[in-house]
Amino acid sequence: FRIYFKTLAFMRDKHLGYTKEACIENFEEALLAQQHGAHQIELCSQLHLDGCTPPKDDVIRCLEELDIHTKVMIRPVAGSFAVTEEVYDQMKSEIIAMKNLGVQEVVFGLTRPDSRLDMNRIATLRDLAHPMDITIHKAIDTSVDIMEDLEKLMELGGIKSVLTSGGHNTALAGQSVLRSMIEIAADIDIIPAGKITFQNIEDIHRSLNAKIYHGRRIVPLGS
Repeated sequence: FRIYFKTLAFMRDKHLGYTKEACIENFEEALLAQQHGAHQIELCSQLHLDGCTPPKDDVIRCLEELDIHTKVMIRPVAGSFAVTEEVYDQMKSEIIAMKNLGVQEVVFGLTRPDSRLDMNRIATLRDLAHPMDITIHKAIDTSVDIMEDLEKLMELGGIKSVLTSGGHNTALAGQSVLRSMIEIAADIDIIPAGKITFQNIEDIHRSLNAKIYHGRRIVPLGS
């Protein structure tokens, strides 16, 4: 029944032509986002540090009590995306834990010291996460060659979507890069992010025509 209701929740605003993904940091915010029209959520903690792995209890509550899709951030510590071996091992453990909880999609990203996506580590985490879906997060925005790294992700396979501001601070500033990414992405969904709100999403959608948009205020959550 829960799968059925999640499908209904996704279909509610199908006339919009796009999906609204709310970036939230606890269950209470997730519930508000659902009530205000979000189609799916990305659950994180410490959004003031660009997001880290959320507490297990919040993950469980979202899975059990929400009628919309829950994606879970895998990022044990804030800071550089070129992580140590210890943090990398922690990411592996967190992915296994989320899979055991029944999470359907995880969000992560890794770079090398030369500011390129770390495809070898990403491939290992992809295999470990199977059959969960995977979103590569804004680590790609720190790459010195975003377009080439996107092409390498396409070659790698097994990546559902990429969250990005096109290498800029906001989706509006990065819209030319985002359009290029959307044009070549083929079977990967490009999810524009970066100061996208319920107030400007229509203008951004007219510019980008993406399938999914991501934001902290993608729906109004109140004061």
